[in-house]
Amino acid sequence: MQILQHGIILSLIIGGVAGWLAGLIMNGSGFGVIVDIIVGIVGGVIGNWLFGAIGISFGGGILGTLLTAVIGAVVLLFVIRLFRRR
Repeated sequence: MQILQHGIILSLIIGGVAGWLAGLIMNGSGFGVIVDIIVGIVGGVIGNWLFGAIGISFGGGILGTLLTAVIGAVVLLFVIRLFRRR
Protein backbone atom coordinates (compact mmCIF):
# COMPACT_ATOMS: atom_id res chain seq x y z
CA MET A 1 0.00 0.00 0.00
CA GLN A 2 2.82 2.38 0.83
CA ILE A 3 4.47 1.74 -2.56
CA LEU A 4 1.20 2.68 -4.27
CA GLN A 5 1.06 5.93 -2.29
CA HIS A 6 4.61 6.80 -3.29
CA GLY A 7 3.76 6.04 -6.93
CA ILE A 8 0.76 8.34 -6.84
CA ILE A 9 2.73 11.13 -5.20
CA LEU A 10 5.56 10.72 -7.70
CA SER A 11 3.07 10.78 -10.59
CA LEU A 12 1.54 13.99 -9.26
CA ILE A 13 4.96 15.60 -8.89
CA ILE A 14 6.06 14.54 -12.38
CA GLY A 15 2.68 15.64 -13.79
CA GLY A 16 2.95 19.02 -12.11
CA VAL A 17 6.48 19.61 -13.36
CA ALA A 18 5.55 18.40 -16.85
CA GLY A 19 2.49 20.68 -16.97
CA TRP A 20 4.53 23.64 -15.75
CA LEU A 21 7.33 22.99 -18.27
CA ALA A 22 4.81 22.53 -21.08
CA GLY A 23 3.25 25.88 -20.18
CA LEU A 24 6.67 27.52 -20.40
CA ILE A 25 7.48 25.81 -23.69
CA MET A 26 4.15 26.85 -25.19
CA ASN A 27 4.86 30.47 -24.20
CA GLY A 28 2.06 30.77 -21.70
CA SER A 29 1.55 31.26 -18.04
CA GLY A 30 -0.32 27.98 -17.67
CA PHE A 31 -3.79 27.48 -16.29
CA GLY A 32 -2.95 27.35 -12.58
CA VAL A 33 -1.36 24.69 -10.42
CA ILE A 34 -4.22 22.18 -10.38
CA VAL A 35 -4.90 22.38 -14.11
CA ASP A 36 -1.16 22.27 -14.88
CA ILE A 37 -0.92 19.03 -12.87
CA ILE A 38 -3.91 17.60 -14.73
CA VAL A 39 -2.44 18.68 -18.08
CA GLY A 40 0.87 17.07 -17.13
CA ILE A 41 -0.75 13.78 -16.06
CA VAL A 42 -2.97 13.63 -19.15
CA GLY A 43 0.06 14.66 -21.20
CA GLY A 44 1.94 11.68 -19.77
CA VAL A 45 -0.83 9.36 -20.91
CA ILE A 46 -0.89 10.99 -24.35
CA GLY A 47 2.91 10.85 -24.60
CA ASN A 48 2.98 7.16 -23.63
CA TRP A 49 0.32 6.35 -26.19
CA LEU A 50 1.91 8.48 -28.92
CA PHE A 51 5.44 7.18 -28.49
CA GLY A 52 4.22 3.62 -27.98
CA ALA A 53 2.31 3.83 -31.26
CA ILE A 54 5.38 4.92 -33.20
CA GLY A 55 7.80 2.70 -31.29
CA ILE A 56 9.94 5.33 -29.55
CA SER A 57 11.11 4.97 -25.95
CA PHE A 58 13.07 7.42 -23.82
CA GLY A 59 13.95 4.68 -21.38
CA GLY A 60 12.66 4.14 -17.91
CA GLY A 61 13.15 6.21 -14.85
CA ILE A 62 12.04 9.63 -13.82
CA LEU A 63 13.76 11.56 -16.63
CA GLY A 64 12.30 9.39 -19.39
CA THR A 65 8.87 9.63 -17.79
CA LEU A 66 9.20 13.39 -17.40
CA LEU A 67 10.30 13.86 -21.01
CA THR A 68 7.41 11.75 -22.27
CA ALA A 69 4.93 13.66 -20.09
CA VAL A 70 6.29 17.07 -21.15
CA ILE A 71 6.03 16.24 -24.84
CA GLY A 72 2.54 14.83 -24.37
CA ALA A 73 1.51 17.91 -22.35
CA VAL A 74 2.87 20.22 -25.07
CA VAL A 75 0.75 18.35 -27.63
CA LEU A 76 -2.28 18.61 -25.33
CA LEU A 77 -1.76 22.35 -24.75
CA PHE A 78 -1.39 22.90 -28.48
CA VAL A 79 -4.75 21.19 -29.11
CA ILE A 80 -6.42 23.04 -26.21
CA ARG A 81 -5.20 26.39 -27.54
CA LEU A 82 -6.45 25.57 -31.05
CA PHE A 83 -9.98 25.13 -29.72
CA ARG A 84 -9.76 27.93 -27.17
CA ARG A 85 -9.03 30.63 -29.78
CA ARG A 86 -12.26 29.99 -31.65
